[in-house]
Amino acid sequence: MPADRPGIDPRGPRFGAAITAVLLLADALLGLVGAGAAALVLLAVVALVFAWGAFAGIERHPYGALYRALVRPRLGPPAELEDPAPPTFAQGVGLLVTAIGVALGLAGVAAAVPIAAAVAFVAAFLNAVFAFCLGCRIHALLIRAGLLGRRAAA
Repeated sequence: MPADRPGIDPRGPRFGAAITAVLLLADALLGLVGAGAAALVLLAVVALVFAWGAFAGIERHPYGALYRALVRPRLGPPAELEDPAPPTFAQGVGLLVTAIGVALGLAGVAAAVPIAAAVAFVAAFLNAVFAFCLGCRIHALLIRAGLLGRRAAA
């Protein structure tokens, strides 16, 4: 973790991933039962929340604020703090997946909405339930490959 950036409680992004997973599962189901317009709107809302996290940083994410206000005070301190760059990058990956679904949905490819929601759901579920952040892993691989600097996702 860079010395000039404070770490974050890793339970915050997992909390946000749980909320996101529930929304994405509902979105995928809406798309599958023929409620395409509602599914498209919900996916657009999820994409906007991902954009907030990707551009403002995971430290300013609305689900993080909810976690800090309602959940964190009821827990003990985290065992360790986490570098915010990988989860912020992961928000960008979620934004990419959901934005593609929204764009294709607007272009008339109705199946793209539940597919994008399902793909993003898998990543959010893995993070929420197993603390496996797929976007964070991609971030680490890109750094190892020399394709991403340590501060590029900050």
